[in-house]
Amino acid sequence: MTQMIFSDEPAKGWIPPSIAAPFICIFLLVISMLPGDLGLAYLGFTEPMGPPRGPLGFFLMLVSFSALGLAISGWVRWVEKRSLASVGLCGEQRLKKFLTGLAVGIAMMGAIVTAIALSGGYRVADLAPAFASPAALGWIALLLAGFVVQASVEEFVFRGWLFSTIMRRWNITAAFILSSAAFTFVHFSPRATLLELVMTFIFAIFACAWVRYSNSIWGVMGWHVGWNWFGGTGFDVPITGLDTGLPALVVKLVPVGPAWLNGAGEGPEGSIYTLGLLTAASLGLLLITTRRGRNGIDPPDSEHQL
Repeated sequence: MTQMIFSDEPAKGWIPPSIAAPFICIFLLVISMLPGDLGLAYLGFTEPMGPPRGPLGFFLMLVSFSALGLAISGWVRWVEKRSLASVGLCGEQRLKKFLTGLAVGIAMMGAIVTAIALSGGYRVADLAPAFASPAALGWIALLLAGFVVQASVEEFVFRGWLFSTIMRRWNITAAFILSSAAFTFVHFSPRATLLELVMTFIFAIFACAWVRYSNSIWGVMGWHVGWNWFGGTGFDVPITGLDTGLPALVVKLVPVGPAWLNGAGEGPEGSIYTLGLLTAASLGLLLITTRRGRNGIDPPDSEHQL
């Protein structure tokens, strides 16, 4: 049964079949991001087709992600011929939702790192070393701006456009599974363990559950920003397997013990604690949304409330 999210606005253009939408998403991602990625590698800011080199490399990733955001915006405007509100950029109190999500993302990352440390997965090496370097604090602030672009574009693409497109042509279950599978595919690494791949998929399911609950992408964009930024700068551990090259803002931690506990080279995202927390949060959001629907309560910022 076809369903809508974000807006009941009809599309005046072509909505791709659900099974084709993830492939179109990946194609648009490649052709829009590849020139920027190659340029950054040529200039030495990233490894060739690999991770960024230092904080400047991280910050300059916003070039490629900006190109991706523009490509998807163009597709929505000129191919599907619908508004950006219909892909999740809708609702009231947008800044408040973004900042609330930002705070929740920081809190969740902090909770996971604390749980790992209390379980013996991290050893404290230094306290807030970033404050000894004004340059490091400046880079940490710039990285926050960089992650605003990177994480927000990812949510716009996968939980905004792709999720809503699949729902329009199929149903909510397909939207959850196919958009999350596409997100997992583009984050795939040959070095990734099964736990890391499952965690990436659950990460995407959680983000889908958030936008399904809130009926916009503002909150989950903020959450993703806070999650990435605090994970990458707070503890001098990798975020999604990448090292920012900056001293820790809060406390420098050294991984000890098994990889399933501390995530090893993947960082706290590779921990069993992350998988457990995101699974529980996803189920909680889905349960609340289901109960709200059974009681006939409109979701936040539904068309009836705008």
